[in-house]
Amino acid sequence: MMTILPQRELFLVIIGAVTYVALFVVTWQNSRRKVLMLQERLDKVRAMQEVADVEANRQKIEELEMLISKLGSENTMLRLELEEKKAKLDYVNTMARIESEKREHAEGDIFGSAIYLKIQRLVAEGKTMGEQDWRQLAMLVDGVYTGFSEKLYSLYKMSSYDYHVCLLVKVHILPKDIALLTSHSKESVSTSRSRMYQKVFGKKGSAKDWDDFLLSL
Repeated sequence: MMTILPQRELFLVIIGAVTYVALFVVTWQNSRRKVLMLQERLDKVRAMQEVADVEANRQKIEELEMLISKLGSENTMLRLELEEKKAKLDYVNTMARIESEKREHAEGDIFGSAIYLKIQRLVAEGKTMGEQDWRQLAMLVDGVYTGFSEKLYSLYKMSSYDYHVCLLVKVHILPKDIALLTSHSKESVSTSRSRMYQKVFGKKGSAKDWDDFLLSL
């Protein structure tokens, strides 16, 4: 008995130590995975908010055109590489110009749209939005702000309710009216927005912080 008892205790100690190490490794891996996922989301956010430097790109295009013109026929591969870079910069500048023009007319396009006018009517009548209304609003927002919905869903898989809140914020609907249109309380709308901010940025933020982010996209 005196010999068996220490062996059992040793066995239990070994099992406990192995379990502790395994739990530590799993916890560390999960923490590391969360950090990497957060960094990936933040990188996406920065990419979404980057504005093309049209003037700097234009100067690069001029420099490339000058280099291309000086190349002889024997430098075919180099000329093609330079032309490819020039084409990419041309595309970026064209898209930046189009987005800039669209944003200049955004408020007029939104506030004069049929779905926005219907939203105002629903608010006045104290009614909520239907599925067809949400589809029309999403089409309007994505038409004015290219890829808005795709950008949101690339950050994380949000609920339909959170997505609807984001759409309404994007078209400048007041929080009290968002609560009415989504059949939720004003407190729920505020909590949803601050929760989304924390989910994406990995830190606490106010409902307004989330609104500012949405309006920057």
